[in-house]
Amino acid sequence: MPSSKKKETQPGYKVERLEARISAQEKAIFAKAAAIQGRTLTEFVVSSLHEASSRVIQSHEIIRLAEQDREAFVQALLNPPEPNSNLKAAAKRYLQRKSG
Repeated sequence: MPSSKKKETQPGYKVERLEARISAQEKAIFAKAAAIQGRTLTEFVVSSLHEASSRVIQSHEIIRLAEQDREAFVQALLNPPEPNSNLKAAAKRYLQRKSG
């Protein structure tokens, strides 16, 4: 017989509990939505929380990255790097074509 300790260390094994106080109206709405999807109330709540959490995290990451990108852009404008040899060669070709 497998030990319960082994199960608890397997990925996805559920040992944590989450409790929340909700109104009777909220529970009825959640139960109706779960039934429409053919899920238990627990499955529906866990799935809905997972989806909502993923959206919040993704939104936060996008905003955070956007701020980092903005800062990098401003820094590049204020302190532009020296042109490398490829850029210098491209500028030279452009000027030759433009004047030729």
